[in-house]
Amino acid sequence: MSRSWIRGKLPEFVRDLFRNFCQASVALNREFESFDREGVVCFEQLRDLVGTEMDKGLLWRMKDTAHHVFRNDPEQPAEGRFLDWAMGYIFHETVKLREDAYQRQNYGPWLREIMEEQTPGPQQEISGNLAEVLDQTRESMRREIDRIRFFMDNCRTLLPPYLSRHRENVLLARFIVSQEPLVVEAFGSDYDMLIDGVYAGEPELMYVLASRSLRMGGWLEEARRALDTALQLSPEGKLVLQEKKNN
Repeated sequence: MSRSWIRGKLPEFVRDLFRNFCQASVALNREFESFDREGVVCFEQLRDLVGTEMDKGLLWRMKDTAHHVFRNDPEQPAEGRFLDWAMGYIFHETVKLREDAYQRQNYGPWLREIMEEQTPGPQQEISGNLAEVLDQTRESMRREIDRIRFFMDNCRTLLPPYLSRHRENVLLARFIVSQEPLVVEAFGSDYDMLIDGVYAGEPELMYVLASRSLRMGGWLEEARRALDTALQLSPEGKLVLQEKKNN
């Protein structure tokens, strides 16, 4: 992809990057909560999130899109460079977690089966040593999960100031409005900080932009709902009233 083509498509790439982060955050958090409760994560789910070079998963696409966005941003803001680094690190930490999950899910039961069948003797000491390795793998998984959570938390902090540069991006606004439950789940208690950080205390702008995009796409009922929210937030706002004339 040429730099000029990517810059021409930057609004789409920014929207895709944010969407991928939200989807990845929700999917990973569900696995981490499973580990907190039961000490396990699903290898198949992590495998699908990572994917392969020929069939890239969500995290791989997030990493690649981050490279496209942040390395082709003409301003090269520090937030973007940190986000590029952190999203890449999330991908690689998840690759390690996937491999540890495979070992726990497949080699763990195999070892237990061998230990149950063995007769008393010197092999018992060996089996005990091998079982310790499985415990070490679980400890590695905990460290990997903690690191991924740490990077995700920092991404949630860095995204609002970076995305404030793209506050006029109608595709981004439309995604946040249309997929609000997903975004709220991804950001949790930081959701209000996200909206305030991107739209600088003018959340009605997000709904106006979303309404405009939905209207132009032919989603008239959804456009009206977005505009109604904008009117509730800023009944006399210039952009709000302008959009109202077009609906």
